[in-house]
Amino acid sequence: MTVMPENPPRKRGSGNPVSTGCEIEARPCGRRRQFPAMRRHGQRHILHNSRSKGGRVVVLFFTRPLIAATVAWLALCATAPAQDYPTRTIRVIIPLGAGGDVFTRALADELHKAWGQPVVVENRPGGGQNIGARACAESAPDGYTFCVLSSEPVTYNQFLFKSIPYDPEKDFEPISLLFLNTLALVANKSLGVKTIPDLVALSKAKPGTLSYGTFAFPAAQFMEQLKKETGADIVRVPFRSGGELVSAVLSGSTPVAILALSNMIAQLQSGHITGLAINSKTRSPLFPDIPTLAEVRSGEQFSVTWFGLFAPAGTPKPILAKLAGEVARIVDRRDFRQRMFIDRAVEAGGMRLDEFAQFVRDERKRAERIFGESGLQPQ
Repeated sequence: MTVMPENPPRKRGSGNPVSTGCEIEARPCGRRRQFPAMRRHGQRHILHNSRSKGGRVVVLFFTRPLIAATVAWLALCATAPAQDYPTRTIRVIIPLGAGGDVFTRALADELHKAWGQPVVVENRPGGGQNIGARACAESAPDGYTFCVLSSEPVTYNQFLFKSIPYDPEKDFEPISLLFLNTLALVANKSLGVKTIPDLVALSKAKPGTLSYGTFAFPAAQFMEQLKKETGADIVRVPFRSGGELVSAVLSGSTPVAILALSNMIAQLQSGHITGLAINSKTRSPLFPDIPTLAEVRSGEQFSVTWFGLFAPAGTPKPILAKLAGEVARIVDRRDFRQRMFIDRAVEAGGMRLDEFAQFVRDERKRAERIFGESGLQPQ
């Protein structure tokens, strides 16, 4: 509603105000009135009065048809940004180093083919994935910066750290759940262990000499719980990415790890790394000889690590919808699913926009419960 100035514009050389056809004078009481002209045309008007210093009020009123036309025009403007999008380079931030970006780079390549614009992947590892998450949160919400984030910075880090440089609940727009990782407990073949009881026994026989690596809190919490239950003596070593952790396991510097099967398919197939158990409801078709955790121990298993596509908060909704639709089209292609999901022991996501946003909220509640039960204090 627009209130007109007290003194309307006057024609040059005339003492009469210029009529716009929308102004009326109202009494200073400020009451709503329906004027005769309005009643004659059977129209209802929205009228707003405001007292001026001089006691005279001039108001502007709108008819319902005008309001409807305005709403339609605004809706048309809202969709305009997505019609020609994209028109320049798109940046995708991932808070992991080399080895943890395989899927992201494959998706970026497919988006480039579909839209004809460069899609650049930017690795920002470190800080428990907080560095990359912050870079995404602080980027302009113009539709040209997105990020592929795991469950760590989106759901767990707000409980793990005393403070983080972004708000995981307010700084991101969820777009699409990309995939869920199948994690495995593995060991360097030189240890000579084949099962979890073997690993526990070895750690007790050589106290203080074994270490395990992981970059996912749920996996670390599982190992810490295993240590409490069995008395195993294994020290945790945090890592920034799956690629770094695979190298450490192969070299023997950190001979035990929990990480995604997709990070070490070749090493498992060659026998350089031994799989002790996987965190899945069923055995992996790629590694049918590795038992599930449910087969070898009772109790709750650790949460699955997932990755999703996000945008900085405030990114236009039409752009989010366009990107979500294009990603869905890509991941539903048979060749892409075979290459990026089945062959890499990865489970496809499929959720997008509102459904994915609800999934994130539910996962955050679960993360809060798991962290509370761990007895750990924020670092």
